Amino acid sequence: MSKVFVGLSGGVDSGTSAALLKEQGYGVTGVFIKIWQPEFIECTWREDRLDAMRVCAALSIPFREVDLSKEYKQQVIDTMIADYRHGITPNPDVLCNEHIKFGSFLEWSLAAGADMIATGHYARTGVRDGCSTLMRAADPAKDQSYFLYRITADDLSKVMFPIGAMRKPDVRELARHYGLPVSDKPDSQGLCFVGDVSMRDFLRRFITVESGNVCDVNGTVIGMHDGAALYTIGQRHGFTVIDNNSGASHFIVAIDTSTNTLTVSAQRTDAARRSVLLRDMHWIGVPPLLPCRLQVQTRYHETPILAELSAHETGVTCRFDEPHIASPGQSLVLYDGDSCLGGGVIEN
Repeated sequence: MSKVFVGLSGGVDSGTSAALLKEQGYGVTGVFIKIWQPEFIECTWREDRLDAMRVCAALSIPFREVDLSKEYKQQVIDTMIADYRHGITPNPDVLCNEHIKFGSFLEWSLAAGADMIATGHYARTGVRDGCSTLMRAADPAKDQSYFLYRITADDLSKVMFPIGAMRKPDVRELARHYGLPVSDKPDSQGLCFVGDVSMRDFLRRFITVESGNVCDVNGTVIGMHDGAALYTIGQRHGFTVIDNNSGASHFIVAIDTSTNTLTVSAQRTDAARRSVLLRDMHWIGVPPLLPCRLQVQTRYHETPILAELSAHETGVTCRFDEPHIASPGQSLVLYDGDSCLGGGVIEN
């Protein structure tokens, strides 16, 4: 009997994943992953841990806990804060999946006797060019492959996504069928470590920020902001435009943390770019021959667009068919149909 350690968050998706695997005959152990949280924020991790234990009790499977708070602080939080300090917007979900769930948790599970791990992510695995590959979920509204693009083909061969072929309403119905105590638990919103405060208030605990000028594209000061490091390209709120009689929205088109200045425009297209340079490229399987054309996403849940990828001396250049908003620090993820090939981090 194959042993599978299921990462239980205390939610319905991971709980149903554990139930499905047990029904399929696997030797399932539920594992709650404890991550770092600051002392000044009240998080729900204790309640989530209790819910994970309740799921294990309902399914009559063993419960274990692994403390990865140190790893989470170093590899997710510290990296995120450093990026914000330099005026770029990171993606902590990507960092968490790469370093924690499919990094430290996978390593710990295999060392503890597991043959495989499983999570409640909405994604699927497949085979491409003889290697394990990542596939979009069957439910496009829930697909999470964007956040998983830094997983390796070798790791995918040891990973299961039991609900990746299902839609969310069907997952909840199955949870009720299995008698899980979390069947009607609301989906979590955002990141646990942020709690009930805004990301802006959270960052102020770690980054020294002060108000600064908002300028138009000609360099004229037209308003004020709370600190340039707190914003992202394309954002249209969180700053003040003085005497905005037209009431038109303004979009951030440039961020300069050295002068603590934002540049904005009433034309959203001014924030768009024709091409971007990608750093920290990661290919899940065999890299395609460049140049090539692929579908790309620069944000979670956006409609994929076509672009051409070409080799660059320091990374990969992505040229969009049409100008597109791409925020530095965010991930640009590459697709060929439903197959996720990998991606990179958008440069300034």
